[in-house]
Amino acid sequence: MARETEKKGMVWFKNARSNQSQPEKNNTEYEEIAAAAAEETAYSVEAEMPAAESNKHLFSKDNQDKIGLDVIVSIENMLKERQLLSYKNKGLEDQLLTANETINRYKHEQIKRDQLVQEKNKEIRELENVLTNKQMSYDQLLEDYKEYQLTSNLAYEKLSNQLETETAKYNKLYEEANHSQYQSMLKISSLEEKVRELEIANEKYAEQYQNILDDKARLMQTINDFTEKMSFSFSPKTSASSTSSE
Repeated sequence: MARETEKKGMVWFKNARSNQSQPEKNNTEYEEIAAAAAEETAYSVEAEMPAAESNKHLFSKDNQDKIGLDVIVSIENMLKERQLLSYKNKGLEDQLLTANETINRYKHEQIKRDQLVQEKNKEIRELENVLTNKQMSYDQLLEDYKEYQLTSNLAYEKLSNQLETETAKYNKLYEEANHSQYQSMLKISSLEEKVRELEIANEKYAEQYQNILDDKARLMQTINDFTEKMSFSFSPKTSASSTSSE
């Protein structure tokens, strides 16, 4: 029984050492190793207890030869190593439990992060939809602006042509107005000159007419004077002839 326990302890020790040299194995392997070690330890302790009590006198160092003493010392050392390995296994189990708790916590955090990532992806999709709609609106506005710009350019060209035509008409009319104004000024100057000449001639005619009126008045005065003289000279003679006839 002791040899079987020793063999099982050595097998477990080798497995534990090989497992310690490979820290990158997954959690399932660690759990299987820990479970096997716990079962092995429990089995060894249960098997050892009655064997130790029944064969206690066999491990007494009294009355033992050198080979027996070496065997007993070797067994004691193996038991101590096994106990030490048991403690180490307990520590590894605690570390494994802590690692499992950490892994579970990381898994829980990973789930939360996945949910957060999904929410963020949903928000990103919504933002992409909004951005797509805004881009479509921008494209439509850009098309409308291009159409408006084309229409505005055509209207501007049309108005520019009309303005050039109206400007040419205005310049032509302005030139004609200036020419007409100049002709009018010339005509007005000519008419004013004629008016001045007519005024001068009228003044001469008025002076001549006044001279004629003055001459006529003097002639009428002369005639009147002559008539009075003639009537005065003939009146006595008339009176005398009328008296003699009586």
